[in-house]
Amino acid sequence: MSGERRRAHRSFAAVDVRLRNLCHSYGPHAGRAALAISALDVASCSQLCVVGSSGSGKSTLLSILAGVLVPTSGQVLLDGQELFERSEVERDRFRARHIGCVFQTLNLLQGLSVLENLTLAQRFAGIQPALARRQALELLDRLGLAERAGARPAQLSLGEQQRVAIARAVCKRPALVLADEPTASLDDQNARAAVELLREQCSRSTLLVASHDQRLLERFENVLPLPQLAPGQAG
Repeated sequence: MSGERRRAHRSFAAVDVRLRNLCHSYGPHAGRAALAISALDVASCSQLCVVGSSGSGKSTLLSILAGVLVPTSGQVLLDGQELFERSEVERDRFRARHIGCVFQTLNLLQGLSVLENLTLAQRFAGIQPALARRQALELLDRLGLAERAGARPAQLSLGEQQRVAIARAVCKRPALVLADEPTASLDDQNARAAVELLREQCSRSTLLVASHDQRLLERFENVLPLPQLAPGQAG
């Protein structure tokens, strides 16, 4: 790994998140906004759980913060920089290096092994291959998946795939971690291990989790119902 890539990886700290007049509607003739937040501030290194009923905009919010979904209007500021002033290619590059995502669809690469899914994410973040492999194996062991490191995603149960997606999100030590219902397919023991891993690995990251899982909510001090986020502050 070049010195430039090593410095870039080490120098990027947890981000603060500020949303201003954020609104998103699906389709040109949508009757109402799928998401509307007038103001939300999340300090760097905060760990926040966003709750809300189905259709309240939890997944929409995380997709916007990941730079995947362009909002209809409003600002998304990460460390004071407008996310959507970047081009799509620049947002993709930024996400690969600095944002860890656990989406409900998981998005694991089916042609790669479990271990390769993790180390590829680390490679994009500029982590040295030997270190990446060691850290990835440690995470898989923490989640009870060490023996599945060589398996392909299709060979795993849904719960195992979900744990792999969590490990992939945190393995590159990102500045921002976004997790959408990360414990939905997990039993109590694995849900507890996954939440502990998320919170521990994100001690130097900013963590936003969207969930209605009571087992997860009990582990967060900052829990905000999404309909009440406008206006408001957290973190």
